[in-house]
Amino acid sequence: MNNIQSYIKEHKTRFINELIELLKIPSVSADSAYKNDVLKTAEAVKTSLENAGCNHVEICPTQGHPIVYGEKVIDKNLPTILVYGHYDVQPPDPINLWDSPPFEPVIKKTDLHPEGAIFARGACDDKGQMYMHVKAMEFMTTTNQLPCNVKFMIEGEEEIGSVNLATYVKANHDKLKNDVILISDTGMIANDVPSITTGLRGLSYVEVEVTGPNRDLHSGLYGGAVANPINILAKMIASLHDENNHITIPGFYDKVEELSKEERAEMAKAPFNLDAYKKALNIEAVYGETGYSTNERNSIRPTLDVNGIWGGYTGEGAKTVIASKAYAKISMRLVPNQDWEEITQLFKTHFENIAPKGVTVNVKPHHGGQGYVTPIDSIGYQAASKAYQDTFGKTPIPQRSGGSIPIVSLFEQELKSKTILMGFGLDSDAIHSPNEHFGIFNYLKGIETIPLFYKYFTELSK
Repeated sequence: MNNIQSYIKEHKTRFINELIELLKIPSVSADSAYKNDVLKTAEAVKTSLENAGCNHVEICPTQGHPIVYGEKVIDKNLPTILVYGHYDVQPPDPINLWDSPPFEPVIKKTDLHPEGAIFARGACDDKGQMYMHVKAMEFMTTTNQLPCNVKFMIEGEEEIGSVNLATYVKANHDKLKNDVILISDTGMIANDVPSITTGLRGLSYVEVEVTGPNRDLHSGLYGGAVANPINILAKMIASLHDENNHITIPGFYDKVEELSKEERAEMAKAPFNLDAYKKALNIEAVYGETGYSTNERNSIRPTLDVNGIWGGYTGEGAKTVIASKAYAKISMRLVPNQDWEEITQLFKTHFENIAPKGVTVNVKPHHGGQGYVTPIDSIGYQAASKAYQDTFGKTPIPQRSGGSIPIVSLFEQELKSKTILMGFGLDSDAIHSPNEHFGIFNYLKGIETIPLFYKYFTELSK
């Protein structure tokens, strides 16, 4: 596209400042204390889409946080690209581990981001990546280079499982009709190794409660005589993996796709430095399922992890108590063909069955979603590949991601559309963690690359 680099150079400071202002709003969807901030962010996204050239923008209420919808239809005979993103963010906790306040964005240089990176909650996931599309839209409309129709659906509940998105999508098939869906909520291998995500893992997220005595007990008077729910919970969780780190839930692997040696060999061609990986995480050794590489463990294999565990006394000093209850939050990342609802039920049945007498167990499902694989011979993938080749000077590597975007499978089911995942973040950008950040290079490179996807998708669709 003409003049895209010069346009970005001219407006670079404004693009960065606009994103910083958006990042200042603490749009934490999981915590009701931030409800007004979530609504404020939706309004800010609406304004940004209007300023970018959409000729119709609206805030669509749901039973929870609203969805921002925008569109610019220039010719109904041309292809339509639906852009999906989310404006909500993860909770910033633990606050004390941030080097700077999570909602006071700062730009700092790092080894991987010598041009600087914006440090703030939501910088990479997903405000920064979502906003690339808004600025790409601005460029195309301002310079009269929009080659096709575009629709935006930016939601405010992705970080809590997109609990109301399915209802909205099912009720708006005609409104959301498209030829391809474009999402930037993933990453790439490195700034000099572009990649396109072709697969996502599914997710099952549950909370467990183990109850013992009807009240907290004195650990001297009752210790050793009654079941301690915290001890029991720890043993139950430990039993969910065997000595090879294989998940022990009966039936868990029944539908897991085993990739061929040839497919695994292709995956192994992606650049990966194990020593650098360990150094970045400050660990002495990697850990995981026997028989698989690190990159396979976090992409093509299912997992089970404890995301939080608590019970009893955790305040300052000592309190000798046997807690009445103990809790844990557990997530399972699933591979294509594993149905998240079936896996949730398998977990529930197994976890209840392994509980010893003396305690009761309650398993509460939270949310989940299916895995997804996108074909690399589609027009959408080819258009994305050509766009990356133009801006990076290299053919992108197809790569499966370990993360989950549960709504992708929903989109294919309801809208009959394939999704292209053009992510520009890096694994080291600390999404969901303290000190989340997004490189200035990555942000601007996304703005440069996205309009080319529009161009090539329109050309290949003729």
